[in-house]
Amino acid sequence: MSLTLRTNLGCTEAVIADDGGLKQFYRVANILSQDFDIKFSNKEDDFDTIDWEFRFKGHNLTLHYSIYNGISLFPTKTRDALSKDNKAVVELAGVLEGKLFSGDQRNIA
Repeated sequence: MSLTLRTNLGCTEAVIADDGGLKQFYRVANILSQDFDIKFSNKEDDFDTIDWEFRFKGHNLTLHYSIYNGISLFPTKTRDALSKDNKAVVELAGVLEGKLFSGDQRNIA
C-alpha cells in the first residue's frame, strides 16, 4: 500500500489507509503517541468519524478516521493551512507509512 495525497479539503490530506478500520486508527494513534511523543489535545468522536488534533513540530494537525474514507492526516485549519503545514503532513505521513508497512509489528494495538 502506498501513501495517497489529495487536496479535496483545500489543504494537503495524506490518506494513510483508505479502507482502514478502527483498529488501524488506534494503531496509528499509538505510533504517534509512543514514537513521536505526541499528545492529542482535542478528541472528537462521532458515530462515523473521529478527529484527534495534535501538534507536530509546531504545526496543528488532525488524525482523522471515517468509516467511509478510512484514515488520514491533514492540517487542522484545512482551507487556511499554510504551505509549511501541508509539508509537515507529507513529512509525518511518510514516516508513518514506513512504520506501518515495514513489517514492524511491535506497534499493533
